[in-house]
Amino acid sequence: MSETRVRRVITEDLSNVEFETSEDVEAICTFDTMGLREELLRGIYAYGFEKPSAIQQRAIKPIVKGRDVIAQAQSGTGKTATFSIAILQSLDTQLRDTQVLCLSPTRELAVQIQKVILALGDFMNVQCHACIGGTGLGEDLRKLDYGQHVVSGTPGRVFDMIRRRVLRTRSIKMLVLDEADEMLNKGFKEQIYDVYRYLPPATQVVLISATLPHEILEMTSKFMTDPIRILVKRDELTLEGIKQFFVAVEREEWKFDTLCDLYDTLTITQAVIFCNTKRKVDWLTEKMREANFTVSSMHGDMPQRERDTIMKDFRSGQSRVLITTDVWARGIDVQQVSLVINYDLPNNRELYIHRIGRSGRFGRKGVAINFVKSDDIRILRDIEQYYSTQIDEMPMNVADLI
Repeated sequence: MSETRVRRVITEDLSNVEFETSEDVEAICTFDTMGLREELLRGIYAYGFEKPSAIQQRAIKPIVKGRDVIAQAQSGTGKTATFSIAILQSLDTQLRDTQVLCLSPTRELAVQIQKVILALGDFMNVQCHACIGGTGLGEDLRKLDYGQHVVSGTPGRVFDMIRRRVLRTRSIKMLVLDEADEMLNKGFKEQIYDVYRYLPPATQVVLISATLPHEILEMTSKFMTDPIRILVKRDELTLEGIKQFFVAVEREEWKFDTLCDLYDTLTITQAVIFCNTKRKVDWLTEKMREANFTVSSMHGDMPQRERDTIMKDFRSGQSRVLITTDVWARGIDVQQVSLVINYDLPNNRELYIHRIGRSGRFGRKGVAINFVKSDDIRILRDIEQYYSTQIDEMPMNVADLI
């Protein structure tokens, strides 16, 4: 299919495109037939994977072949493992130089990617360091000096390390941008270009996200060469296993009472509650605690050490209800979360998908409950229409659905 034809498909509409790619991308249905190294296969199976997901079947091979790839698939379908497996297959572990740089929009996501790479590469003796802001420079200097095959980090700190010549880029052959639409947005775009300028000219670029708006796709022509695009239908982006509901509240203050009524339901499993601002997160956390409910909270203004502790407690199940901002909406994977509450409706349609994608990971069941005031109904209907999905009024027996 010609390049122009593909670009036209992308700029016009993605809603009727299942895997619209710039050439036929073969789906490889088992990990065994992907031609992966033995010790990586052992890591994949030890990690608990049995069969590759749709995006893994299509994207691993082209990345391993060295092609520039733009991959988009639903939340919770194994995108992180897709590029992690491809990265591990591409490494020369004898050479203790940084060969792959993976950039993410949040520190938690950078650390999570590092953990997935280390787990899948468990039998490969792979070195992977998370290079993130909010941590002491000493650790970065020590780890990078020792030599790391892969660096997973946030753009600011990674650029700082490159500029100080602590992170040497001469052997880098692949740049991965996770949550690429966020990474190429206003806040990060300059930093990404700063980093990109220091990479060897032939560096392979891989873009991954659940949502890739047109303007981002158009921008990729600046730094990608003849990329293979693997894109998913928009109406498949709402996650099949997730039941979505709304609760109509007449006034903002009624949201709090509704949340208290739901608290017992929240603690059956683990729940994430989203607010639109850090101030609201702090306010709601305090109010819940005053009412004797146990909750934890997290947002970008908290010191990194505190964020780490909160994440650790939530992952281990010690804390069961987490109130947070959109710092948590993208990519964070906690298997037990099966309920998401939008205390505030998100500011855009993309974020809605990322938020509700925190529940029902990798095909499990989940529930999303939206608190809507009368002026929010319009936004909710817009989301519903855009993703051709259905958001019903919350039933009384919602606890039975979790």
